[in-house]
Amino acid sequence: MDKTEVLIIGQGPAGLSAAIYTGRAGIKTEILGCNPKVAGDYDIDNYFGFPETVSGKELLDLGLKQALRFGTHTECDRVVSIHYGESGGFTVKTETKEIETCSIILSTGLSRKKAPIPGLEKFEGKGISYCVSCDGFFFKNKKVVVAGEGNYAANQALELHEYTNDVTICTLGKKTAISQEFMDRLDIHGIKIIEDSILNLEGDDNLSGIVYSGIGAAPADGIFIALGEASSLDFAASLGLFTKDGFITVDRDMKTNIPGIFAAGDCTGGFLQISKAVGEGAVAAKSAIDFIRETCR
Repeated sequence: MDKTEVLIIGQGPAGLSAAIYTGRAGIKTEILGCNPKVAGDYDIDNYFGFPETVSGKELLDLGLKQALRFGTHTECDRVVSIHYGESGGFTVKTETKEIETCSIILSTGLSRKKAPIPGLEKFEGKGISYCVSCDGFFFKNKKVVVAGEGNYAANQALELHEYTNDVTICTLGKKTAISQEFMDRLDIHGIKIIEDSILNLEGDDNLSGIVYSGIGAAPADGIFIALGEASSLDFAASLGLFTKDGFITVDRDMKTNIPGIFAAGDCTGGFLQISKAVGEGAVAAKSAIDFIRETCR
């Protein structure tokens, strides 16, 4: 298992800014994330220090080089779950490995997608869930479905299997994008995949069934939403972080309500601009540095 002092999730402006500060302070730093949205051909005219237009890709490339200069390790890998470590700190599971870390900086931006399921809102909290760690216990020995097409959905399904043997993945009409390693693990546990869309949800007060586009109606007690990649809100739910209006709640030092976890950038809300994200990344890094020196060394 890999070990680091601070794990930064997200390679956008906030994450890279944080890494520059933690790396320069001599903190063992690892950043995980792939292709942030801003890393494209976006024209940026209002970022301090650039009198000429700069593209998002150019700006992030420069930030990455600066972070690497201070010893930061970066990797294009996606986080699928975060749990509290048995002896303190946190255990982070990615698509390829597990990492033990003293602290975490969330800089994942905004990525939660609304599931294309008719009638979803009616059953939220009454069979619809977004967090296996939070709600898996309530579905012991029941029929549950994980809605999603990728490795995040596969990992959620495997975690649900600890509570019930009746777990199915529904890709909501998309082609399966689960790696072979996860497919092998799903096969071992007998977790099947349905590539149908969901046409309707059935039930009175609570969810009782699903109508699929291909196989028709089938009983179901719960649906866990796990579309695409895990988002900041998914991590917040599993860890018990406070949120408000879809954003992670932080104080002026970018601290969350959980010691050792910090957040910066668009996932904290407010003015969604690169300059704000960079500033918050620096503040989150300072808080993480202080925490690590006081708690983990």
